[in-house]
Amino acid sequence: MSSPSLSSPTPDPTVSADPAALPAHQPGVGDLAALAARAAGDDLLAPPVRLDDVVPAPERIEADPRVTFVLDGDTAIRVTAAPGAREVADHLAQLLRPATGLPLPVADTLAAEPAGTVTLTLAGMTPTPPITPGESADLGAEGYRLDVTTTGVRVVAETATGLFYGVQTLRQLLPAAVESPIPVAARWALPGGTILDRPRFPYRGAMLDVARHFFAVEDVLRVIDHLARYKLNHLHLHLTDDQGWRIAVDSWPRLATVGGASEVGGGPGGHYTKADYRRIVSYASARHVTVVPEIDLPGHTNAALVAYPELAPDKLAPAPYTGTEVGFSYVDPADEQTYDFIADVLGEVAALTPGPWLHIGGDEAFKVKGEVYTGFVERAQRLVTDTGKTVLGWHQLAPAAHVDGRVLQWWGTDTDDSTTADAVRRGARLIVSPGNHAYLDMKYAEDTPIGHDWAGLIDVRRAYDWDPGTHVDGVPSTAVLGVEAPLWTESVTSLADIEFLLLPRLPAIAELGWSPRATHDWAGFRDRLAGHGPRWSTAGITFHRSPEIPWPAAPTIPRQHRAPQDDTTTH
Repeated sequence: MSSPSLSSPTPDPTVSADPAALPAHQPGVGDLAALAARAAGDDLLAPPVRLDDVVPAPERIEADPRVTFVLDGDTAIRVTAAPGAREVADHLAQLLRPATGLPLPVADTLAAEPAGTVTLTLAGMTPTPPITPGESADLGAEGYRLDVTTTGVRVVAETATGLFYGVQTLRQLLPAAVESPIPVAARWALPGGTILDRPRFPYRGAMLDVARHFFAVEDVLRVIDHLARYKLNHLHLHLTDDQGWRIAVDSWPRLATVGGASEVGGGPGGHYTKADYRRIVSYASARHVTVVPEIDLPGHTNAALVAYPELAPDKLAPAPYTGTEVGFSYVDPADEQTYDFIADVLGEVAALTPGPWLHIGGDEAFKVKGEVYTGFVERAQRLVTDTGKTVLGWHQLAPAAHVDGRVLQWWGTDTDDSTTADAVRRGARLIVSPGNHAYLDMKYAEDTPIGHDWAGLIDVRRAYDWDPGTHVDGVPSTAVLGVEAPLWTESVTSLADIEFLLLPRLPAIAELGWSPRATHDWAGFRDRLAGHGPRWSTAGITFHRSPEIPWPAAPTIPRQHRAPQDDTTTH
């Protein structure tokens, strides 16, 4: 799962993004003003956005090239008066107000929309017609329909989640300048037509390792924004490992205060208080992202043993570990105190986590073998189900007895895995994260300044050109819950590093999880993805300017047309 050993090279700042891109930190007014100044005198906009430029690719598109709708000072947002829907409308307004400078008032109403309105409607309030006769109009839990006419925009969904994803599509249909946090001069036009869209897989996620290097809450929130932009709906947080324990546990307080005080390379580490974790969960929930916490067991536990040596097989405290080797540490599977510890930790983490999953790791426990390992896993699985949560773990859990709902996360590089296939036949479902396609800590190329290469090099095409539904031999697509892109952080020390490795590969994984297989087309994807470079540059997001993608020469940001205003977005 992780590299056997790797030092942490200093990233080369010249590879972070387009030369005109903003710094990787959350951009301030000064940053955006500087970028706007560099574009002064250039009033040309990028080519108009087309309905089929969206990433991930929608299920169905019916473009109407005769139609355009333009946001202006009279545009209002109307929304069904229903739980969750108003929050989505407010989110849309917060996304659009900074760049457009438009007031975009939001109103709860079921009245007929006047011309010039953006309307968000729950399908129970308004029937959803199919695009073509005989086609199913069932949008499901996450689907939406978006219609753009000359008089307005309507997003219809059966749930607030569907509305939220419709809003993310609407956002992409506006010019790239919409990502600016200060007002810019632009014609805020949306292309006409209809999109009907539903996800292929229910689980679409990314993992952030906060154990090898610790990342502040604000960095995690920024990652959540990246997931939401591309309709990814799960954030897996790898909270514990040999190098650090990152979540406060009241019943075992030294886990955080002692076990959390280290990281790769000897830095100070850190941990999330329960208030910090609740903030992450709340922010994610508002963006329809479910947090999946991982407590890695029985291996990857050196930080826990530093804090509580009585959990170690020899009952001796090891030294804090700041390297990158794996497989040497484990809690004592023969001591009942170990299971009291696990029950306490899982119970407290479950109480903080509204989502259904508790991830218990299970990989690379090289010193806990055979029946001892299987027996440990089976007890740990029961402790998860005792909390009311569903077991999730790396595919090494496969030999253990099945428990209802169990999900295995497969990170192999060889698609022939009879042990995992057997676990699926016994009832397990699979989240597919192949190390040689979906591990976003792998380098893009040999000269990539950070990252690993133990699973090979992963350029954008390799991240895109595979099928989660058929990837593991002997596992039918009906047993595949979805796809996840892990990012391990042995060599990753900053938000800029995170973004550099995520982008532009994260949208490739997102498209595999969301879009129908019939839409899969590398040539089309690379052209659509190219249009996101200017969006990321405008938003101050670091990304790798992969030579595979035909990026525009430079982002085009029109001159400001009024004085900068306060940023009303909630980042």
